Amino acid sequence: MAEKTTIDFLYLSEADMIRAGVTDMPACVETMEEMFQLLHQGDYRMAGPDSDSHGAMITFPEESPFPTMPKPTADRRLMAMPAYLGGDFQTCGVKWYGSNIANREKGLPRSILMMTLSDVDTGAPLAYMSANLLSAYRTGAIPGVGARHLARKDAKVIGLLGPGVMGKTSVAAFIAARPDIDTIKIKGRGQKSLNDFIGWLEEHYPQITSIKVVDSIEEVATDSDIVTYCNSGEVGDPSTYPMVRREWLKPGAFLAMPASCSLDEGMSGADVRKVMDSVGLYETWYQEVPRPSHNHIPLVGMRFMDMIADGQMNRQELEDLGAIVSGDTPGRRNDEEIIVMSVGGMPVEDVAWATRVYRNAVRDGIGVKLNLWDTPAMC
Repeated sequence: MAEKTTIDFLYLSEADMIRAGVTDMPACVETMEEMFQLLHQGDYRMAGPDSDSHGAMITFPEESPFPTMPKPTADRRLMAMPAYLGGDFQTCGVKWYGSNIANREKGLPRSILMMTLSDVDTGAPLAYMSANLLSAYRTGAIPGVGARHLARKDAKVIGLLGPGVMGKTSVAAFIAARPDIDTIKIKGRGQKSLNDFIGWLEEHYPQITSIKVVDSIEEVATDSDIVTYCNSGEVGDPSTYPMVRREWLKPGAFLAMPASCSLDEGMSGADVRKVMDSVGLYETWYQEVPRPSHNHIPLVGMRFMDMIADGQMNRQELEDLGAIVSGDTPGRRNDEEIIVMSVGGMPVEDVAWATRVYRNAVRDGIGVKLNLWDTPAMC
């Protein structure tokens, strides 16, 4: 009997993705917990010789003889982020990441993302999907996973720098993880973004009874149970990255940092727990970029890598979130310890959440079926 050679795949627009549940943050947090367990077990692969690379990015020179070649402007990013994830997922895929901060002047999001999900056996496409919300929700879910294991159980106050997309999804995940949260302090760059965030918060989370707009980063951090910096900006000079000072923080504070950040000397000491979403990710990054790495990747985890290389920190101080989720490393030990978590983001997260949303779409008949071929022209 002849083999069936027809290949169809599902196209999912942003509206389709919403219908298929991409904005279901509690489900996304649960999916990320499952992903972290597989990560800890080693049942995954990303790019690079150690299978821990964030992806492959096109870089542009400061000066080029070609007038049409793009300049390396702020947050210019053209990159592919491939991964395989095992367990119940058994899929692979790649997120194509296009980003330019100047997009905002055109009324577009800073990043425009697409995801291809593939059958891990044949490599045939299963789905081609809009990935802006996919990426935003999986990014926000990681701080939520951290909060579930590392924030105080009685956490009530969030301090947020940067009320944009990442700020919204991080807050959604924090509330999913710690439902007693009732207060949010926010600092943004302009009134428009603040108004938009407050409107979103009032619409979706009426349990937040206190919303405070603050004027300084210190006020964001002071007396907050959960602190997160979700800002965007220029990369290169760590002295310009928003700072966290130990003296600002209350005992028991949990910091989830998915954006640029610098820590003072008090925050870098051994008595502050330092958790990474994946230690292997940062170790691979450290081999891929020039040093000091914090100048090129502004996450606090890269500052830790620089400190280890300079003999200022012991590698054993770094803890892995996957080990914590899996129960091999304890979560929060007491109500007094201060914990900072660096959030770098990994393509296995995209594959995990894309697989769940794709399966929802297939189950519910969402999306447009497209034909690749009935019989390949060349074989």
